[in-house]
Amino acid sequence: MRVLFLTQWFDPEPGAIRGLPLAKSLIRLGDQVEVLTGFPNYPGGKVYPGYKVRPWQRHEIEGVPIIRVPLYPSHDGSVAGRILNYGSFAVSAATLGTALTNAADVAYVYHPPPTVGLPAMVLRAVRGVPCVYHIADMWPESVIESGMIRNDLARDVANSLLSSWCKAVYKQMAQITVLSPGFKRLLVERGVPAEKIHIVYNWTDEETFRPMPRESKLSSELGLTDTFNIVYAGNVGAFQGVDTIVRAAANLNDLGHVRVVIVGTGQRLDEAKKVAGEAGARNVVFLGRREYWEMADVYGFADVLVIHLNDHQFFAATIPSKTQVSLASGRPILMAVRGDAADIVRRADAGVTCAPQSPDAMTTAMRDFAQMPRDRLKQMGANGRSYYLQEMSLAKGVSRMREIFGSVVKHRPASGDARV
Repeated sequence: MRVLFLTQWFDPEPGAIRGLPLAKSLIRLGDQVEVLTGFPNYPGGKVYPGYKVRPWQRHEIEGVPIIRVPLYPSHDGSVAGRILNYGSFAVSAATLGTALTNAADVAYVYHPPPTVGLPAMVLRAVRGVPCVYHIADMWPESVIESGMIRNDLARDVANSLLSSWCKAVYKQMAQITVLSPGFKRLLVERGVPAEKIHIVYNWTDEETFRPMPRESKLSSELGLTDTFNIVYAGNVGAFQGVDTIVRAAANLNDLGHVRVVIVGTGQRLDEAKKVAGEAGARNVVFLGRREYWEMADVYGFADVLVIHLNDHQFFAATIPSKTQVSLASGRPILMAVRGDAADIVRRADAGVTCAPQSPDAMTTAMRDFAQMPRDRLKQMGANGRSYYLQEMSLAKGVSRMREIFGSVVKHRPASGDARV
């Protein structure tokens, strides 16, 4: 089976978990894979060292052949910059990409952004390549709720245009995969046939994120060996509501052994630090950004891992990627996200859930964890790890994706792409 990956983001950019691990696994199983992507610039909006935007570039990463086409590098808060970034890749992939890529039996198309639907539809129309379209972020909700567009009229126009575009793209895709039951429900409400939608949970970097010793060189250096560490690790942005975590921490100053550790950076980091100062949260430790190779030890010294998203309705349909990381790391989870993510934690008996954007509810949950017997904490972590391996592992995901690809190829018209 010849599979073309079509995605704006790919290794070495972070978060592309459905990229390189899936591609390598398919190749090991005997499939042919080629990747069509852009020049790496996410999340900083600057092209990575060792790369330079050019008409195209062919190279390999760990045996996976890649074609990169030009884009406008940008990932700041500018609407114009984001449009140029998304639009330039869509046009390059639809034109250069369609001409440069080898014959394929099926294309695996990764959304966001939804503009990737343009090259997908061109591939289908020009070369007859059927597409499996993966939705990792629900649009237009994510862009509307982000606050990037502040004018009410502009938001309404963007909502209408994006909704119409997404519906047009969904209609032309052979199959659609989503990362949660909630995403499937939303798509069905929008008229996508239920039989066309498949739930395939995200996996994580299983070589990195696994149960690690609590005490390490890093925990010793940071003075976090003899404390009870409640850790938030990830983006400190508009959606994550880290200020709620900080306000909850301020209510735990009476528990001298508790530390609430914030690992990461983002647009709201300065605001979170200001809230900590104003609230008198003496137990909050801001570690800033850590190198990827350090993150296993970060999760290792955590007694509890916090996942929080602001209380927007559409977040109830998503499963933050930190869920899989936390489960695989074998640590108890404090899940402050409504809906599917909370259901997983409860079903796995892998932690405690609480209402999002409620410092009081989070304070109660943190206090309960801090006073919980160590054996119970260890059992929750083990439960989460077991659930991950059974339901969300890379092996499970690869098997499911191959089934979907195979079904699409089986029903593909014989007059498809004849290029060799």
